[in-house]
Amino acid sequence: MDSHANLVPTRRGVTLVEMLIVVAIVGLIAGISFPAVSSGLDSLRLGSASDAIVSFLNGAMNRAERRQQVVEVAISVTENAIYLASNEPGFTRKLEMPSGVTIKALWPKLPAEGEGMRRFLLLPGSTVPRLGIEIINRKGARRIVRVNPMTGVPEVERLNPSEEQSE
Repeated sequence: MDSHANLVPTRRGVTLVEMLIVVAIVGLIAGISFPAVSSGLDSLRLGSASDAIVSFLNGAMNRAERRQQVVEVAISVTENAIYLASNEPGFTRKLEMPSGVTIKALWPKLPAEGEGMRRFLLLPGSTVPRLGIEIINRKGARRIVRVNPMTGVPEVERLNPSEEQSE
């Protein structure tokens, strides 16, 4: 007699209950980690936007000095964008803020400042105008990109969400 004939065939595989438990655990882990990942992405977008503003303003100041051209920096809170223009025909640049990042305010604040466009001129050989661009993300984290009038270098200042800015 064959010894293998008495063995009951075994089935290999996953039951429906086991599969549902695994899917539930994966869903729970994803649900718990999503807010942290989302917050991290918002912080990355804010950092990227502030670095882009620094580069944009550096480019404008370099163009004014190296090409000896007047460069206009126009900042629109309503359009959530920054524009550059010079007296060279066809030279215009636009920097839009990434999704989730908003231009909140311009510094220094003017008493009768509206929601329109605010313009600054960069003149070759002169001091850089005092300006700051405050940006905010969906989580309330804020940064101000300021141009230091003494050095002419844009600097990023990190603000706490609860901190109120005054000038």
